[in-house]
Amino acid sequence: MKEEIGILEGRQSQVFEKKSGDEQQFDIACDKTSLSGSVSQRACVFCGSRVVLYPVADAIHIVHGPIGCAAYTWDIRGAVSSGPELHRLSFSTDLQEMDVIYGGEKKLYRSLIELIDQYQPNAAFIYSTCIIGLIGDDIEAVCRKVAQEKGIPVMPVHSEGFKGTKKDGYKAACSALMKLIGTGSTEGISQYSINILGEFNLAGEAWIIREYYEKMGIEVVATMTGDGRIDAIRRSHGASLNVVQCSGSMTSLAKDMEEKYGIPYIRVSYFGFEDMSKSLYDVAALFPDRPEIMERAREIVRDEIRKYYPEMQKFKSSLTGKKAAIYVGGAFKTFSLIKALRTIGMSVVLAGSQTGNKDDYERLREMCDEGTVIVDDSNPVELSKFVLEKEADLLIGGVKERPIAFKLGVGFCDHNHERKIPLAGFVGMYNFAKEVYESVMSPVWQFAPRKGGLA
Repeated sequence: MKEEIGILEGRQSQVFEKKSGDEQQFDIACDKTSLSGSVSQRACVFCGSRVVLYPVADAIHIVHGPIGCAAYTWDIRGAVSSGPELHRLSFSTDLQEMDVIYGGEKKLYRSLIELIDQYQPNAAFIYSTCIIGLIGDDIEAVCRKVAQEKGIPVMPVHSEGFKGTKKDGYKAACSALMKLIGTGSTEGISQYSINILGEFNLAGEAWIIREYYEKMGIEVVATMTGDGRIDAIRRSHGASLNVVQCSGSMTSLAKDMEEKYGIPYIRVSYFGFEDMSKSLYDVAALFPDRPEIMERAREIVRDEIRKYYPEMQKFKSSLTGKKAAIYVGGAFKTFSLIKALRTIGMSVVLAGSQTGNKDDYERLREMCDEGTVIVDDSNPVELSKFVLEKEADLLIGGVKERPIAFKLGVGFCDHNHERKIPLAGFVGMYNFAKEVYESVMSPVWQFAPRKGGLA
């Protein structure tokens, strides 16, 4: 008799399977701390702040805490730079037992002075870890002192890992960025200008997106934070619009900028033909006095889809009827992935995220087919259960989900921080479809136990 995998007690409210006639019964729990013992796929508050700020390439990033925290988040994104690469150097104060007993402020001060003198950065970010929250180091005071002595911004990032969830780390990072925004000159910025928020230049994606907007005649003032520069961030309050791609990480920053500087924001996605096209049209529509901007957007969409459509049809002919499971960081990305998979004929049997909210999951319920499982803050056991029960052919996730897929004998597509191939933009949709095709259609899966191969 086949043994079924169960769901941990206390997790049932965060798992939902769509069935016909359930419109009045949908009430998935979310925005809560992970259940103890569930081995959540989430990261901590500190990691959340690091993934947001890490791509700022001309600043030094110092982890104030034990060396393990720095090792855990070193080179955590595949974010590339067109110039300086200070972000790829992982600095830590490497707190030891005596530092914990007597405090680490002096060590932090010495570390900052030495690193600033050696690397001449345009700013410094100092990340608090769990141990700092426990021993009470006043990193604010250290940052003020060093900033005054060295004449560069030195921002504390209050990201003690135990303070909440990964989303709280996003907020800590946005708070640090707000200390920079508004401190630079806005002279010369066009009224037809935007900031791109929540785009981290994984495998050069920010360059692809920036080129689209610039071809439309729109100036990109700052990208936060992919291929980020301190001076661009400091003057970003001069832009006319904030375009938010990763809503989970950057919506709080967009709201703060709207409140303080009156800059409106819109949410977009750059994944898939449909959402990529919409992101160009939505921005163009907000500059109605320049109709040529919309016309250029239409030209870009027409030319790009014409280029890739024939190849997409070849992938679709092989992938139609295949099933995918999605588990990613932000729920907004899941919406785009569902649409992108449908473009190549695949259905979605599992859709989940680490940081989704009620509205996100309600939209997922509306988008998903009957029988699809929707999960919040899942864990390896649950993911394995649903991938097997729903007979998924593909799992889309991040580095922590890859071993799950391969152990189950399922194709995998990395759609998270570490990837080296761009999946955003029109060329990104082609790359995505090609990767899915090569993974799902690989002959190796015939030897997997679930397909009747040897165990």
